[in-house]
Amino acid sequence: MKQSQLFAKARREAPADEVSKNAQLLIRAGYVHKEMAGVYSYLPLGKRVLEKIERIVREEMDAIGGQEIRMATLHPSEPWKQTGAWDKVDVVFKINSRTEKEYTIGQSEEEIVTPIAQEYVNSYRDLPLAVYQIGQKYRDELRAKSGIMRGREFTMKDMYSFHETQEDFDRFYEGAKQAYLRVYRRVGLVAKATEASGGSFTNKLSYEFMVLTDAGEDDILYCSECPYCVNVEISDQKEGDACTRCGKGTLSRAKASEVGNIFDLGTKYPTDFSFTYKDRAGKDQKPIMGCFGIGITRLMGVVVETFADDKGIVWPEGVAPFAAHLVSLGKPSDDVSKLASGFYTELLEKGIEVLYDDRDLRPGEKFAESDLLGIPKRIVVGKDATGSGVFELVDRKTGTVEKIERDELIARFARHG
Repeated sequence: MKQSQLFAKARREAPADEVSKNAQLLIRAGYVHKEMAGVYSYLPLGKRVLEKIERIVREEMDAIGGQEIRMATLHPSEPWKQTGAWDKVDVVFKINSRTEKEYTIGQSEEEIVTPIAQEYVNSYRDLPLAVYQIGQKYRDELRAKSGIMRGREFTMKDMYSFHETQEDFDRFYEGAKQAYLRVYRRVGLVAKATEASGGSFTNKLSYEFMVLTDAGEDDILYCSECPYCVNVEISDQKEGDACTRCGKGTLSRAKASEVGNIFDLGTKYPTDFSFTYKDRAGKDQKPIMGCFGIGITRLMGVVVETFADDKGIVWPEGVAPFAAHLVSLGKPSDDVSKLASGFYTELLEKGIEVLYDDRDLRPGEKFAESDLLGIPKRIVVGKDATGSGVFELVDRKTGTVEKIERDELIARFARHG
């Protein structure tokens, strides 16, 4: 993509009504546009980042047997009343239509997915089943804050599984837990699987996946020697205590941001909908159900909060909108610009994702904006390149500068593409 054709332009100043780092930087860099508190539109660069995160999530959910579907966003009130959530859950938007019907805009899908599964699961032979979707969710947040990390409209991956036995659910639960940890590693984050209560979903223990960040809304205790981690809200332990899991480490306290959760829902929703299947003895049984969520837009915000520096955003390679930012220091139609344009075409032909800054601006302006955008590698084409064929490669995260010949530069990006 040529930067001169990118309609969303970077801004010099952060918006005055945003206090979170992620919102300030994403708006300044032209990734998102704020519509109101807790609601953002995603512009071309922001959409590319979301699609990278979604692709990683899809690959990991497919790998553990998930089947992607797309469920309704506008829900009838009847199933919500059947489960008791219509009156119990206070963050759902409720709509009265002109036909005197009541609806809600989905903030989760248990009330929709359970009747769907009920229609197709008749026997133990139809189990286990895991379906997921990536789509918009809506919550009537009283105080939407933290930019895209906590909003009234957000993108989420939610998966629901149905099982014949608790043992089979536990097996899938552990597989999903490991898949979640792989997702976070692939987007450049280290997350801790944190023990928490099931909240309004269930009284059983659940896992929240937490990334340590000063922008976090939760306090956690984590062990210095083993993976044990617990949310402070449900623990009677305190910082400095010995770990009750391994007995070797001590507990440290930190701010963290939730980037996913998994719940054992038991038979609550199958019971609400009288959902049974025939077991191996021909008897009616209720399937055991699980719920697995990852906040896609929230994850994007956490990445920004975690890696940004005083110059701007720093995207990990796995989720960056482009692999390279090609910056020409030439004037229109001079030899440097011609070389940069030809190199841009060659990179595209090799399947390398590149944003080409072909604009007629001062080098300092281009470099500052490049740092703000946060693309992992910057390729600088200056006068030296026209003579020696050597380009400058700058690493956004470390600031390391390399001088690399054209063919080697293309080969390096092709290897990582």
